[in-house]
Amino acid sequence: MSQADPRRSVPRTDVLLAHPALVAAADRHGAGAVRSAVRSAQARVRAGEIAPGEVVAAAQAALPARSTTLRPLLNATGVVVHTNIGRAPLSDAAIEAIGAAAGYVDVEFDTATGARARRGRGTLDALRAAVPGAGDALVVNNGAAALVLATTALAAGREVVVSRGEMVEIGDGFRLPDLIASTGARLREVGTTNRTRLADYAAVVGPDTGCVLKVHPSNFRVEGFTSAASVQELATLGVPLVVDIGSGLLGPDPLIPDEPDATTVLHDGATVVTASGDKLLGGPQAGLVLGEAATVERLRRHPLARALRVDKLTLAALEATLRGPVSPVTAYLHADGEGLRARTERLAAVASGDVVAVEGRVGGGGAPGVPLPGWAVALPEACAERLRRGEPGVVARVERGRCLVDLRCVPPDRDGDVEAAVLSALDELDELARGKSTREG
Repeated sequence: MSQADPRRSVPRTDVLLAHPALVAAADRHGAGAVRSAVRSAQARVRAGEIAPGEVVAAAQAALPARSTTLRPLLNATGVVVHTNIGRAPLSDAAIEAIGAAAGYVDVEFDTATGARARRGRGTLDALRAAVPGAGDALVVNNGAAALVLATTALAAGREVVVSRGEMVEIGDGFRLPDLIASTGARLREVGTTNRTRLADYAAVVGPDTGCVLKVHPSNFRVEGFTSAASVQELATLGVPLVVDIGSGLLGPDPLIPDEPDATTVLHDGATVVTASGDKLLGGPQAGLVLGEAATVERLRRHPLARALRVDKLTLAALEATLRGPVSPVTAYLHADGEGLRARTERLAAVASGDVVAVEGRVGGGGAPGVPLPGWAVALPEACAERLRRGEPGVVARVERGRCLVDLRCVPPDRDGDVEAAVLSALDELDELARGKSTREG
């Protein structure tokens, strides 16, 4: 090989690793990842693919754009609480709180006395303030965990009485009967799929009853010849009443009047309420337990509670959600229709698309069947895939052979990013069409 061969001038690894750009990259991605990227770039020089002077740039390009494989997406589906893309987007206040909690914090430490303190006391205070009817509160790692903890603590080795019409599947194949069985409790079904009366419960409640469980069906509705015992009625049975409201609505919302909320359910006589924190509440993934102080304390003292407890980041984000400004979820649910239309028309003008009326959804099992009237830009169906693959990724809805871009759940200051993504997708389709025309010609 000639001495002039540029491949012989590949920079040394130690010299490359000392380059300021790669030192900064190591601080972000770790020394091992940067060393691997450098070696790959050096191999490309030896193979004649790039020049020796391009090694640093090639190594930088080979590193991931982010420190996580999770990819940020813009939600243009019109579904507010979209489980597959992360449910509730956090507020700026919650994001700031996570940053503050990332280091050492007084999560269960009293700085005044130097002694151990109640874990997450600020978050629990915020929950009690948000639901004054709750004697106490507890936070675990998700809604299903809250329900499992409640039924385990109250009914392990005993019976949990539940209506057949509330034997739901909560998603991804997880079914209520299986969850209850995992607690060591026995499920006692009463009534029928469409009609369950107070008398059905009363007929089986006895010394072996650990609790009565009422579950909000969440993501489906049974209509027609139906009836169900109310919380007020079930509270008269003389046994603990656990009500799983699912979506985490803490107080009534006139937009979704049929969605149960913790304040009303507790007022009607529930012993404890369980719910998710990352749905209508708009916070991080968490399971909420609210209710009678003695019962909540019983759950807190159960050994399973330690396995289900949340970390400091979740506690911080949840507290900021409860104390802070309106969450994105609430803002998107109550988005101004005229404002949405104006934004949609601007996007349509840029993309030469059509403005069409659409119905968004609450999502996450909340308020099934309740439409959220709005507007979307209709584009060719093939745009949907290109929008998902773009940077930033935009998830739109495909319906009747069209790609519908709904701005309801897109922050207004990101409209420009959606416009750029749409134009890029349309340009890609045009290039494909021109290439096909050339080949056919």
